[in-house]
Amino acid sequence: MTAKNPAGGQRPPGADREAAVETIQREMTTFARRARATAARMHPELSLVSFTLLSHLEERQGCRATDLAAHYALDKSTVSRQVAVLERAGLVERHPDPEDQRVHVLTLTPAGTETLAGATRNRRAMFEERLADWSGEDLERFAACLLRYNESGPPPADGDARAEH
Repeated sequence: MTAKNPAGGQRPPGADREAAVETIQREMTTFARRARATAARMHPELSLVSFTLLSHLEERQGCRATDLAAHYALDKSTVSRQVAVLERAGLVERHPDPEDQRVHVLTLTPAGTETLAGATRNRRAMFEERLADWSGEDLERFAACLLRYNESGPPPADGDARAEH
């Protein structure tokens, strides 16, 4: 069956789907750019990656840098550079692992915890403002679509992060 074009002509089968996928791709890219810009406004010295690492350290109550690299499928040198930035900013510190003194565990400092809490409050307020005129039904549908989308892809290197929350 051929879909009708709003201009009155016929569109080939699948054209609506192709257009929708193109729109989704474009809007997800815009969403990612907005997320990076939002992170930069919340704490100008830190990237979105740094905020993500801080959040992970808080959730796990600390972990090794190699665990971060595996979880986010990043090169160890990339994580090392990001962790060094966080250490210099006084947001993260290293402690010997009680089970293996050769290994260091990264944890948030009190300043790191405070910075992350402030960023979380700011991010939540920005979402609340942006979604203020959405109906509850629209919010539930959007949340369900995001969950479905994220669950349909391959999980991170060490498993699905959602299962840990």
